Amino acid sequence: MFRLAVLTVSTSGSQGQREDTSGQAIKDLLAPPEYQGVRYEVVPDDKDVIAGRMSEWADSGEVDLIISTGGTGLGRHDITPEACLSIIDREVPGLAETMRAETLRFTPMAMLSRSVAGIRGNTLIITLPGSTKGVRECLEVVLPVLPHALELLQRESVSEHPT
Repeated sequence: MFRLAVLTVSTSGSQGQREDTSGQAIKDLLAPPEYQGVRYEVVPDDKDVIAGRMSEWADSGEVDLIISTGGTGLGRHDITPEACLSIIDREVPGLAETMRAETLRFTPMAMLSRSVAGIRGNTLIITLPGSTKGVRECLEVVLPVLPHALELLQRESVSEHPT
């Protein structure tokens, strides 16, 4: 079982003015028995807060996967990608590139996404859009490779690579 942390980035959500449906969509799609939710928080659109929470969770050794939702667009306050990039050790560009390419089939707005993915220590971090629909569409794209990616991060070697 992989340990999941969900970080919703929304100033209005952190103030209790908006229901967090996109964070719930992540929890619904990444559910037991394969995933166990161990952390969840709604934070404001603040680069230091976002980076701090991602770092804290990744460094705790209690989280295998951090999925954030919100703050990946073109708005003035959309700074989740910058927060994530400031704390990761290495990028995993194929995840974000493939999410954009595949979701472009559903909406031309996918090309405006600035989602990123990367690794901090042994934790995979993926930033997703703030819409529930966008979360579902993006996660459907990466779901098939997540277990293998997480196994690679947790083990020195994986006996067999899937085809």
